[in-house]
Amino acid sequence: MIIAVGGWLAYGGADALPGFATLAKTPTTDSLSAAFSICDDNHRANCVVDGDTFWFEGQKIRIADLDTPELSPPRCEAERIKGEAAKSRLVTLLNAGKFSLAAGFRDEDKYGRKLRTVSRAGNSLGNVLIKEGLARSWDGARHGWCQSRR
Repeated sequence: MIIAVGGWLAYGGADALPGFATLAKTPTTDSLSAAFSICDDNHRANCVVDGDTFWFEGQKIRIADLDTPELSPPRCEAERIKGEAAKSRLVTLLNAGKFSLAAGFRDEDKYGRKLRTVSRAGNSLGNVLIKEGLARSWDGARHGWCQSRR
């Protein structure tokens, strides 16, 4: 049974279960740091793209355990405002001290971004954004942040 599940995961079965990306071993020490800013068209080094994506040491990282409002393009003004707040908060969180990146069962998403859980002192920075109402737990599907108008 264990061998069958291991083989299933090794040959892409985890793609059917997006939540597996968040199951990761937490590193024992926080050893990573950089001075992060907001990314722009010319700046793609140690910068934040949006509330759940950033560049670090030449790699584009997608935070695996959360989903934040879209900024490119936002579907409504409320999504833009919350997305900008999530992006700004992620810059602050990443600049607050050393952190760790942990890979789960899937190394990359379909866009080539590295899927990583970001933590400090064993606590997920994604959970901070979720608790502050700037993100949702990632369930494998994008959900709108705009209220439907009926």
